[in-house]
Amino acid sequence: MAYETILYEMKNGIAEIRLNRPHRMNAVTQTLYDELNDALGVAEADKDARVVLLTGEGRAFCVGADLKEHKTGRTAFDRRQYLQGEQIVCKRLMLLSKPVIAAVNGYALGAGAEVAMASDFILMAESAQIGLPEVSIGNYLGGGVTYLLPRLVGLAKARELVFLGERIKGEEAVRIGLANRVLPDDGFLDGAREFAQRIASKAPFSMQLAKEQLNMAAERTLDAALTAELEGMMFVGTTKDWQEGIDAFAEKRTPVFKGV
Repeated sequence: MAYETILYEMKNGIAEIRLNRPHRMNAVTQTLYDELNDALGVAEADKDARVVLLTGEGRAFCVGADLKEHKTGRTAFDRRQYLQGEQIVCKRLMLLSKPVIAAVNGYALGAGAEVAMASDFILMAESAQIGLPEVSIGNYLGGGVTYLLPRLVGLAKARELVFLGERIKGEEAVRIGLANRVLPDDGFLDGAREFAQRIASKAPFSMQLAKEQLNMAAERTLDAALTAELEGMMFVGTTKDWQEGIDAFAEKRTPVFKGV
């Protein structure tokens, strides 16, 4: 795909999207949001894409808004369109039918942290840092983080991260439930790809249902969750992948799922 601010590659079931403004530490612009949203649409439509791996080129995952660009004359309409761009991208990450892994290779700050939090998994390099400095600089939060963060780390810790605006490293992010794993700096992207490959090997329909229903857990009653699970079990039982899973278990081999 020919993009100006991102790189897109599909390989071995992984749709890899790399934010590609390393000279600005991948600070976001309207063009970046537009292109990222487009790339997510491409991954959504590609039946061969089982998982999306999102990372950044250079020393950062994403340091948030490109303040240099914001200094140029923009109308209130332009600013709202830009701000809404993040909302659209983060909502798409949350609702995408395929798992999304944010491989945080360096700083993930502000909008960068919010994009990572909207993903299904956060992997952090040992030296990476994540933080929400918005309140500290008179700005405000976006990307659904006020919805997501308390669900991830609890309300008390969410308040601390937002009001103090402190950057935390991977080990602390894992400890509080914000991130999933810390990987060594050396070979970080290879490690993230290996993790993505493990996810990509699972049954696509089952993953899609699991993502949707886990994300809806806080909004549903127990009875609604049980009904959704029952319908999900009935549906996957009609797929060839379900039979492949049964056969592979009986034959003591690794199943090969095809998304059918």
